Amino acid sequence: MTDRAGEVADPAPADPGRDVAGRAAAGFLHRYGEPPAGRWAAPGRANLIGEHTDYNDGFVLPFALPLRTVVAAAPRDGARWSVCSEFSEHPAEFGADEVAAPGRVTGWAAYVAGVVWALREAGHDVPGARLAVASDVPVGSGLSSSAALEAAVLAALVDLGGLELTAEQLPRLAQRAENAYVGAPTGIMDQSAVIRCRAGHALFLDCRTEAVEHIPFDLAAAGLAVLVVDTRAPHRHADGEYASRRAACESAAELLGVPALRDVPAADLGAALARLDDDETRRRVRHVVTEDQRVLDTVELLRAGRIRDVGPLLTASHASMRDDFEITVPEVDTAVEAALAAGAYGARMTGGGFGGCVLALVDAARADATADAVASAYAERGYRTPRFHRATPAPGAHRL
Repeated sequence: MTDRAGEVADPAPADPGRDVAGRAAAGFLHRYGEPPAGRWAAPGRANLIGEHTDYNDGFVLPFALPLRTVVAAAPRDGARWSVCSEFSEHPAEFGADEVAAPGRVTGWAAYVAGVVWALREAGHDVPGARLAVASDVPVGSGLSSSAALEAAVLAALVDLGGLELTAEQLPRLAQRAENAYVGAPTGIMDQSAVIRCRAGHALFLDCRTEAVEHIPFDLAAAGLAVLVVDTRAPHRHADGEYASRRAACESAAELLGVPALRDVPAADLGAALARLDDDETRRRVRHVVTEDQRVLDTVELLRAGRIRDVGPLLTASHASMRDDFEITVPEVDTAVEAALAAGAYGARMTGGGFGGCVLALVDAARADATADAVASAYAERGYRTPRFHRATPAPGAHRL
C-alpha cells in the first residue's frame, strides 16, 4: 500500500499484539465511531516461479500468503467513499466527480478510488462506503501489497452492494484499477493470485486465456517450508526498468512475428535468437521463453508430488533473472547464495525485481538455520537486517 506522498503514520493508536483483522476493526471504530458492517481480507502473494512472463501472455505459478490486508467497511448514503489506513495519518474522502477520471485521487488512496472507478466504468452501481485498512503485507517488497488492497476493497464493495460478479471477473477489474487509474503497468498475475488462490495450492495461470488450475502444494506434508526473505533492499529505478523490459519483450515479439513471446517454443529458441541482432534483446527473450518452460516443468513435478525436485528450477530461474533479464540487485543475490549454501533445495527472487523478496525451498527443520545464514551474510556485507516469514499457501480474498 504505497503512499506516494511519502506519508507513513498511524491515524489511530496501534496495538502490535492485535491481529490485522482486529486492527482494521479498531481503525474503523476509531475513525467513524461505530463498528464496521463486516471485514474483508485479501492476501499478499509470492510467485513460486514465472517472472515477467505474465505480460508476455505466458504462464505463472503464484500462491497466496498468510500475510493479508483487511478492509473493515460499512455502507453510507450517496456516491461518496471515505477511507483511512494505519499506514497514513491522512484519511481520504472522494465522491463520484473525483473518481470520474484517473488522476483526480492520488497517493495510496488512488488504489481505493481506482477500484470504485473500475466498477463504475463496468456499469455497476457501486455503493457509497466508509472503509478502514490494516495490513501485514510488507510494502514495496514484491509481495503484491497493492493487489491485496485492491482485492480487499473490491470484495467489500461487491458484498456491500450485492453486485453480481464472478471470481473470474474480479481480477480484471482490480487490474484495470491499477493499470488505468493508478498508472502501474502490471500484468494479470497479482490480482488473479490474491483473488483466486486456494489454501494448500499454487495457482497455475495461463495469462493469455486466464484459465487456472489449482496445483497441490502441501509443504507441511512433505516436511518442507518456503522461507520468504524480505531483503529490504531499496527499489532501484524499478518503475522505469520494468517498463523498459516490457517494451523490449513487445518489440522482440514483433520482430519475431509472434503475438507474444509465449508463442516462441522452447525447442525453437535457438532459431528465434539467431534472428535477433541485438544481444540484450536476445537475453531478454531467452529469459522469458526459458522461464515459461520452467513454469511448465515445475507444474509437472508438483502434480507428481515431487516438491523437492522443483528446487533446481527455482535456482535456474534466479540465474536467468540475474544474467539475462538483469533485474536482481546485490542484496537479492546474496540472499539466494546464502540460502543455497545453507542447504536450500532452491532459491530465487520473487516479484518484479530491483529489490524485494527471495523464496527459499528448505527442509522445515532447517528454516531457522537458513534464516540465520542469510542474516549473517547480510551483516558481513553491511546490508540492512532482512526480515523473514514462513510461507504457507493461503486462501484468496474472502469475507471474514
